[in-house]
Amino acid sequence: MVVDVLMTIEELLGEVQEDLDNPDASYKLRTARQLLSVLEQRNEDLSVAVSEAVSDDELLDRLRELGYI
Repeated sequence: MVVDVLMTIEELLGEVQEDLDNPDASYKLRTARQLLSVLEQRNEDLSVAVSEAVSDDELLDRLRELGYI
């Protein structure tokens, strides 16, 4: 769920950035998109870490259903 939200925000920011002529606004949007990429990578890393640390399949399924991994 979190990944879907991050991807949607990335797409919206990208579309807006393409329509701007103001270099300052474009810079801010590009920076926001880069920060979203960092958050997405951290989310993926957390998912991998939790999957490796937890051996209970039922618990992993519940965490996935809740959107934590």
